[in-house]
Amino acid sequence: MPTPFRYVVPVTREAASGPVAEVYGQMARDFGLARMPLFMTLSPAPDVLVAAWAALRESLLAGTASRTGKEVVATGVSLANRCPFCVDAHTVLLHATGDHGLAETIARGETPGSPEHARLLAWAQATSGAVAGPAAPAPFPPGGAAEYVGTALAFHFVNRMVSALLTDDFLPGGLQRSRLVRRVGGRAMSRAVRRGAVAGDALPLLEGLPTGPEPGWAEGTPIGRAFAALRGVALSDEVPLGEEAMWHVAGEVARWDGGHPPLGRPAAPPDALPPADRPAARLALLAALAPYRITDADVAAWRDAARGDDADLVRLLAFGAVTAVDRIEAALAPTVPA
Repeated sequence: MPTPFRYVVPVTREAASGPVAEVYGQMARDFGLARMPLFMTLSPAPDVLVAAWAALRESLLAGTASRTGKEVVATGVSLANRCPFCVDAHTVLLHATGDHGLAETIARGETPGSPEHARLLAWAQATSGAVAGPAAPAPFPPGGAAEYVGTALAFHFVNRMVSALLTDDFLPGGLQRSRLVRRVGGRAMSRAVRRGAVAGDALPLLEGLPTGPEPGWAEGTPIGRAFAALRGVALSDEVPLGEEAMWHVAGEVARWDGGHPPLGRPAAPPDALPPADRPAARLALLAALAPYRITDADVAAWRDAARGDDADLVRLLAFGAVTAVDRIEAALAPTVPA
């Protein structure tokens, strides 16, 4: 049977142990799904899995801000990043909130009738463009900043990992694009969505992971600890990329205008890089700027040059994704209500 997984072999729920099993258990309880392809595809690198889950869980699932509003943000970011897997998944989750009309309005590419949801959708879709400035004012009050900004940044990371490591379809034959299937799927998840999640439950999973300063926009919430861990893991010494290649990727992302690069870009790494680092630098740069353009040939070239395993690939892509997220975060921070 076809699976949505590309390039890595995930740890199954039955074989999971330690932090991987703990994340899978929280997924089943808090998301209402025993198997989530996104997090399963990160499972070869448990540190990346745990930090990514914590960032998404504490932003999207926990807290007091409207889950419907946060799902609008997740969908808007996914639309801007051209991640059909995530767009379809969060259309289903909008159905799960009970707002069926809103879900199908966004699925048709139309503007929501609610001014609040229209502003959130427009803001989310423009978050990448904030790197070219000036960023639009945040459309939420100070009390909601941590959850809405956290959700947007979590999905800038998630979209990149999904586009790189999963196919476009999370159901066979693209069945998730059927309005009936979306509505039925939403109904099946509605209890977990409406129940909500207790803030901070993912934080014990982060013990022992690399970390750093918590972002100011997180306002001291568990979201800040989760994002500090995600950044710490993605930029750690475990990333299979030389220092010179890391600087090359960071420099290219620093010049990024927030849009989708023309065909032929991102540029190939320079000849000055060690030959073994060039395929890795290309993958990291693609993960940052155009993950949907990663090909079998790109991954094969990296495996031939680096002899890397699945965990190495996940960490390499996470480095590229977080490099882009850092750029977007820096652009958004001045617009967040204090």
